[in-house]
Amino acid sequence: MTRLMDIGLERLENMILDMASHAQKTIQMAIDAYINNENLSQQIFQRSEEERMLQDEISELSVEMLARYQPLASDLRFIKACMEVSYGFSRFERYAYDISQIMSIYGDISSCDKSSITKAGIQANEMIKLSIQAFKERNTAIARKIIIMDDIVDEIYSTFVKQSMKEDNKSTMCIVSITLILRYLERIADHATYIAESVIYVKTGERAVRK
Repeated sequence: MTRLMDIGLERLENMILDMASHAQKTIQMAIDAYINNENLSQQIFQRSEEERMLQDEISELSVEMLARYQPLASDLRFIKACMEVSYGFSRFERYAYDISQIMSIYGDISSCDKSSITKAGIQANEMIKLSIQAFKERNTAIARKIIIMDDIVDEIYSTFVKQSMKEDNKSTMCIVSITLILRYLERIADHATYIAESVIYVKTGERAVRK
């Protein structure tokens, strides 16, 4: 006989996966809009609000399950992780909105070299995909891979900042806008890493320690 707890856990997981798919599309939309010099901030803001409401629903369901069923061990870890993961996906969307705001602030930035954005965006997007897979499969090997991948996005960001300080031929507008977006992508990568750490916690009961 199926436990009511199992029904609730399955519902939680499906809601998390819905958030994941929504967030991934929004982040790609924001990156593409910047690269193509399109202002989609209003559409992305609306999507971020939709994601925030999904997060609220997950939080409410999680609290209800904790109160009604008083879960122990792995069930308790999973519910706690769902609350953390939903926050991570919600933050993805807010950073996507922050990226989209660059167009509103700086206007036409079509002349900027966007290669670093493209590179970091591909890496961050891959981390998001893997974080979804790791969560769905409870795969700690994938989760640990994501933690290592985070260093690559950090390196892209720090390399651009260092190079910008040495080059005088780049416009201030390009430097500032790209630095901001790389910083937002770095934060997205961080939250993908937090999701990976949550997967390890669900599976092992231990928090991953970053080196």
